[in-house]
Amino acid sequence: MEYGLNVRQGGALDFVSLGALVHRLDTGLIPFRKATCCQIHVSGGEFNCAANLSDCFRLSTGVVTAMVGYPIGDLISERVRAMGVKPFYKYFPHDGVHGPNMATVYSDRGQGVRAPVVFYNRSNEAAARLKAGDFDWKDIFSGGIRWFHSGGIFAALSETTPDLIIEGMRAARAAGAVVSFDLNFRQKLWKISGAEALAVETLQRIVSNVDVLVGNEEDLQKGLGIEGPEVAARSKLDSSAFLGMIGKVVERYPQVKVVATTLREVHSTNRHSWSAVAWINGKTYTAPTCELDVHDRVGGGDGFAAGLFFGLLTGVEPEEAVKLGWAHGALLTTFPGDTTMATVSEVRAFARGGSARIQR
Repeated sequence: MEYGLNVRQGGALDFVSLGALVHRLDTGLIPFRKATCCQIHVSGGEFNCAANLSDCFRLSTGVVTAMVGYPIGDLISERVRAMGVKPFYKYFPHDGVHGPNMATVYSDRGQGVRAPVVFYNRSNEAAARLKAGDFDWKDIFSGGIRWFHSGGIFAALSETTPDLIIEGMRAARAAGAVVSFDLNFRQKLWKISGAEALAVETLQRIVSNVDVLVGNEEDLQKGLGIEGPEVAARSKLDSSAFLGMIGKVVERYPQVKVVATTLREVHSTNRHSWSAVAWINGKTYTAPTCELDVHDRVGGGDGFAAGLFFGLLTGVEPEEAVKLGWAHGALLTTFPGDTTMATVSEVRAFARGGSARIQR
């Protein structure tokens, strides 16, 4: 299928992501300040895509990241193995007191008119210590790689992580891989790193190496400094404002062949309208709109990205690739945690217009 991308047909690894692993302590319906127990989910935007592509879509995936030798690291490593993702770790010893640490995310899911709450502790995070030269890319890619992915949260962690991302992207491109990046602009992280001016300069350098870009209207404006459209969107499901910026994105980054995002209208914590849109090699494709009864919204965007990437890796029609991403992202919001519990047959059925009738 012609996407404007040179998608390699074979390789030991279909997909490799570079980013930070985290663990999320989720108290469910109980606000964190009142909680007495929690579930532990393993996450990280880049890892989520690798885990989804492995567990649901049965591709061969890997993650390049930092790992700390202590029980929390052991817990996270176990989940990486359980999702079938091949790890490429730089190990750091834990001093027993100060770290370094695997980052922690704290959350509750909210309910109805009560919004979800998410906050972080990324103090002395091991992944922030990663730098160019830490990994042997030729060895990692020696069996062949088809797709390489990273994201804006990892880029914001320190002064050294952007250079590592660029190093990995250039090595992957030299190995024949498609390169993707999820802008995932997080103002809190960039404020600590040096405010929005640094974010734009950093993300512009990274995106110069990218073929496939994931990000919404705000990501494009605040992350890349792209001017907003003259006409504002009529609603969160209106893709016109996002599509109005694509020309400026492609003019600045002519090597980018795909730009995609989810569209979400939040009616309450548990009721969302959901769609997606993608610009693929000069043409626009929009997914249907469905109503979601949300169990846990964290990871839905990564679910969309994984389904889209799967479609592009397997050569389906562009419209179908967008629908696969939309369907998988929708299904992911029905599970606890940040990574998939769906099967590829469920994703395909929903993408074709399947319902929630009981399966017997």
